[in-house]
Amino acid sequence: MGDADVVGNLHGRLIAFDLDGTIVDSRRDLTDAANQLVEELGGAALSEEAVGRMIGEGAAVLVDRVLAAAGVTGRTGTLARFLDIYDLHLLDHTLPYPGVADALRAARAHGRVAVLTNKPSAAAGRILEVLGLRGLLDEVVGGDGPYPRKPAPASLFALMRGAGSTPESTLLVGDSAIDLHTARAAGSRCCIARYGFGRVTLTSAQLSADEWSVDEASALPAVFDAFSRGVG
Repeated sequence: MGDADVVGNLHGRLIAFDLDGTIVDSRRDLTDAANQLVEELGGAALSEEAVGRMIGEGAAVLVDRVLAAAGVTGRTGTLARFLDIYDLHLLDHTLPYPGVADALRAARAHGRVAVLTNKPSAAAGRILEVLGLRGLLDEVVGGDGPYPRKPAPASLFALMRGAGSTPESTLLVGDSAIDLHTARAAGSRCCIARYGFGRVTLTSAQLSADEWSVDEASALPAVFDAFSRGVG
């Protein structure tokens, strides 16, 4: 029996959120950490816009992309060094997007609420705790757990099992194509947070009836209402 078959026998609702670019704007701190690594290795710093386009598939992928873009190759230990740098500057500038805390509170009226991120669990948990958001969440799943990172759907299926939800009664909120692909792979519903830095270019006409998009976090509660009405 596959994951989809297992969760299909359960009942409930789940709203899962991506972290970077959806709940928090962390682009500057990630860029600063990446550029410190690049400069230590003799490369030229990248723009915040450029680094922002590389975020979303976990720290290892980000480091590989940043070093390639900066022309730095053949170095070992770069991921560990990046994580050490980033840990020191995790919350220099990172803040929740306006309206996110209220959106998380609104989500709790519709079901179990979780974060599903490719960021390492310790960093994700620390950000949420310091920013006062951890208490609004039932669970936080990072990219260094037992499941493959998004867009593989296994971690979302695991959250469904914990919530007693089905793909049809699960909504994934995220800012990137990675999140959209994850939701589609799991057969769940999805909302694209266009206010983030994921730059999903799909128009509303290219989204299905079970997919939404919002331009600011304050619009999320209306999506949650529509999601719940569709689940019944």
